[in-house]
Amino acid sequence: MEHLNFQLNPKTIIVFSIFLQFLLISVVNSSISTGQVKASTQHVEFVDSNSILENSYQLIRYQPRHVHISYGETPTEMFITWSTIDSISPSLATVEFGLKSISQYRVTGTSKFFQAPGTMNLTQYIHRVKLENLTMDTTYIYQCGSNVGWSDLFFFSTMESDPNWAPQFAIFGDMGNVNAKSLTRLQREVHLDMYDAIIHVGDFAYDMDTDDGLVGDSFMDQIQSIAAYVPYMTCPGNHESRDNFLHYKGRFTMPGKFDSMLYSWDIGPIHFVSISTEFYYYLQYGIKPLLQQYTFLEKDLEDANKPENRAKRPWIIVYGHRPMYCSNDDEDDCTNQETLLRVGIPFLHWFGLEDLFMQNGVDLVIWAHEHSYERLWPIYNRTVYNGTYEEPYRNPKSLTHVITGSAGCFETHDRFKGDKPDWSAFRTIDYGYSRLKPMNKSHLYFEQVSDDQDGKVIDSFHLIREKHEPYPIPRKMS
Repeated sequence: MEHLNFQLNPKTIIVFSIFLQFLLISVVNSSISTGQVKASTQHVEFVDSNSILENSYQLIRYQPRHVHISYGETPTEMFITWSTIDSISPSLATVEFGLKSISQYRVTGTSKFFQAPGTMNLTQYIHRVKLENLTMDTTYIYQCGSNVGWSDLFFFSTMESDPNWAPQFAIFGDMGNVNAKSLTRLQREVHLDMYDAIIHVGDFAYDMDTDDGLVGDSFMDQIQSIAAYVPYMTCPGNHESRDNFLHYKGRFTMPGKFDSMLYSWDIGPIHFVSISTEFYYYLQYGIKPLLQQYTFLEKDLEDANKPENRAKRPWIIVYGHRPMYCSNDDEDDCTNQETLLRVGIPFLHWFGLEDLFMQNGVDLVIWAHEHSYERLWPIYNRTVYNGTYEEPYRNPKSLTHVITGSAGCFETHDRFKGDKPDWSAFRTIDYGYSRLKPMNKSHLYFEQVSDDQDGKVIDSFHLIREKHEPYPIPRKMS
């Protein structure tokens, strides 16, 4: 009998193989649906593969994330803060750093358990290390972590010691995880070495507590490309208020003893003061923080005005989230005649800040909250007190205010009322951020960048104070 020479072409083999796989899967799925499979003559119980992973496989998550730095209480200090999902114990939170090698110095710090309230019960560990006695005018490379996991290499530069140094700042508020319009340009400019610090004037992520803190985690990942290289200085906003500002206090490390809610710091010719405007609006957390802040401000501004201190750092700049004034078309407090921040608690008029700032010669106040940019003429009690008609910001007779809350978030813009008040000098709803630079002890430069117009500077002014002294408080009309 003659044998047949039977051959299959490759296409037929592939089709036949797929058919066999489909047949096998059908048989197995049929067996699994009854909770068991049969192999030869033995009975085997079916076990869900997810259960195997959950019961026998533990993820290890020691790698640092959310790395960011901030200035300390003196020009030679720097805080390094980061997070890990798992505890690194018994290892210690550590920063290794140096001029050319990370092996030069090694400093340990603290670790703190952090749990985000919510149904998922998400936990993490926040690690903090304070570097002290740094050399000024120096760039260091560093990594943070522990014996069970290290970060990438980063770098930072310390403050300059030159008394004529003119540091540069990017300033903005209200930047979210979604629609963070200014972030990309800021990332590039930070790596072009344009800034000595970033100042975020409240409202982060929108919100840091959303989805049991996952939105906050994502936001901290986003800003690491900026904040791991340049000090990221902050103040709280209303979007941080949940659980008595738990996420804000837990995630950021600012100088001072008030959980980053209020503090002051010096850089070059500037004395910065960061405040919490939210103490006025969340009295359910107690009136004590408001009293502490007012007492702190009285003492801090008094010290800043001592002749030897004001001669060294003549510029006093305050930043906080909610403005005293604004011309937006909404129902925020700054649209009212008498805002809590400006005149204090209703009827009693306790803890109002406008008079306090006037009496201590504060040069500039920077706000956010409104998703727009607005520059005001020098103003007191809703009345303009310019220096002169030709040069309104030369030796002004009252406080100068700027609102910069347009860095971008999912809430988009806050539009303005149709008629611009006499005290409003310039306003726009373009997405963007501000830049500030003290030119010398008497001239300070401020500008606004538009992200809608590809980085164009759309507003700028020079604030000139030839004498940094208290403003005379005009007599209020009855």
